Amino acid sequence: MSTSPAGWGTDARRWLRPAYLWRRLRHNFWQKLLSLLVAVSLWAVTTADRRANVEQGYDVPITVRDSTGGAASRAVSNLTPDTVRVTLSGRPERLRELRGANIEAVLDVTGVPEGGFNRPLTVSVPSGTTLARKSPERVQGFVDTQLSRTMPVIVAVATPPEDSLPRYTVSPSQVTVSGPSQVMSSVSRLVVSPVSLGAGEAREVPLLALTTAGQPVANLNVTPTTVTLRRIDSGAFPVKAVRVVLNDPPEGLIVTASSVQPSGVRVVAAPELLGRLQEVAGRVAYRPGTYTAPVTLNLPAGAQALENVSVSLTVQRAPQ
Repeated sequence: MSTSPAGWGTDARRWLRPAYLWRRLRHNFWQKLLSLLVAVSLWAVTTADRRANVEQGYDVPITVRDSTGGAASRAVSNLTPDTVRVTLSGRPERLRELRGANIEAVLDVTGVPEGGFNRPLTVSVPSGTTLARKSPERVQGFVDTQLSRTMPVIVAVATPPEDSLPRYTVSPSQVTVSGPSQVMSSVSRLVVSPVSLGAGEAREVPLLALTTAGQPVANLNVTPTTVTLRRIDSGAFPVKAVRVVLNDPPEGLIVTASSVQPSGVRVVAAPELLGRLQEVAGRVAYRPGTYTAPVTLNLPAGAQALENVSVSLTVQRAPQ
């Protein structure tokens, strides 16, 4: 075969002729076919594991680690986000048996000063899998001083029926609440979850930390997390809700708007007295203007009201 430029052109023209191409293809055909089959088999064997792998995503909670030490305890709050989406690669049967709890996503804040931070995450994957990707790569949060204080437990129960006046005990009556200082500053009270108990019944109930506006507070540790709520009254009690009727305004004044709160007051009395009692007279001092005034109840002897009553009024002078 010629190696000169002219020879190259001759060789190229020869390969373009179908008859020559077919003759070269048939030359040692079976050896060529066997070589191709061996190459394909080797490729299939060496890449079988890689081709058998699939990917699957998991939502993994973030574990915070802090070994800074020092006199004051530290806490991390306001993690954004508080879970990370981890995608693993591996055999289908291996991935099917895994859960998010089998994967560890660690946020290390050792040495991070108090205040806001933006830190990378470290993901440890189970054996037989590899990490394909994680989202997000970094998380934000806040490092703060850990505070702890003892708080009384406030009983909050479902609205009782009109003919009962339930009484409760809670044990323990005080619990320990701890958390980041900026979170602890928003805690106003600690209450039991509202429940309805029968006379003499007791139940383990969880605790709720609330703000002054009554909103739940998260990211706190409460010890213990539950208390025993027990109803200690005997059940039915001579209680009845009756309507409050106000006195008329004096001559020369007109009431244009009136709202009594509550409109019905619960009264405790002997059963025979409650049976005759349909309404309670209330007295209020009227004056021109828009205001809220207390209502003085005129109860029969032996009866007692369980609520204070007030009225919101708008009063005008009568036209002359």
